Amino acid sequence: MTDIIFYHNPMSRGQIVRWMLEEVGAPYDTEILDYASTMKGDEYRAINPMMKVPAISHNGRVVTECAAICAYLADIFPEAGLAPREDEKADYYRWLFFAAGPLEQAVTNKAAGFEPTAERSRMFGYGNYDLAVNTLASHLAGRDYVCGSRFTAADVYVGSAVMWGTQFGTLPKLDPFVAYGERLAGREAYKRGKTEDTQLIAEMQAAG
Repeated sequence: MTDIIFYHNPMSRGQIVRWMLEEVGAPYDTEILDYASTMKGDEYRAINPMMKVPAISHNGRVVTECAAICAYLADIFPEAGLAPREDEKADYYRWLFFAAGPLEQAVTNKAAGFEPTAERSRMFGYGNYDLAVNTLASHLAGRDYVCGSRFTAADVYVGSAVMWGTQFGTLPKLDPFVAYGERLAGREAYKRGKTEDTQLIAEMQAAG
């Protein structure tokens, strides 16, 4: 048994953590959970009382939430070179938390059919959908990655949000998003993780 257990369902945001694990390169065991049964069972509730995936257990310590898992793995495995250098920390933490906070809220609220009025936008951390989206697009314009020219763990999380959003229509296909997504999709770790999860999805669908 390895030091890392990855609790996963391939039809979930677990694909983000799969990509991060492949980038880190450390061995891990995968435990596939079913939404209707094992994810709600007592055994997994002890791991994550929210009864959602993904989660990881590393030497018995549990981490949930995709952005937190990405940051944790980058810190725990510094040899992978995915944690920020001193001059990258401002962009790294700013945009990692921006994607997990304001952008996530803006996208999910819009998908649910809710958009705050101009009068109520001050109540929401993202202001409004267009403001959040254009703020991230402006940052990515003219740069290869979140922190500039070097790929970091922040790109796994931010990049996943951008690629998923532009693929499924929750984000517009703005030029900075498209170029960024194409760059990330060419990474070998991304392709390995995507291939693994695509195969798992096909097997699950074949099994009914």
